[in-house]
Amino acid sequence: MPIDDATLDLVKQSLIIMMKIAFPILAAGVVIGLIISIFQSVTSIQEQTLALVPKIFVMTAVTVAMLPWIAARLAEFAVEMFRLH
Repeated sequence: MPIDDATLDLVKQSLIIMMKIAFPILAAGVVIGLIISIFQSVTSIQEQTLALVPKIFVMTAVTVAMLPWIAARLAEFAVEMFRLH
């Protein structure tokens, strides 16, 4: 069963939207993780939960703050998908 160009284009667009939505959330987690790792190295504190809890909090806060933007991107994508068929 051959895959046509339209299908590949839809998959490409879906992956790009997913990356655009996920990038700021993941970047916030990476930045806060780096800051906490530096803090743990400087203070010699090796507590695992010290790194996990702030990352969860920051990533959740970024997600909530970006929710209108995320919803707008998904709505635009959905309208575009319905327009194709």
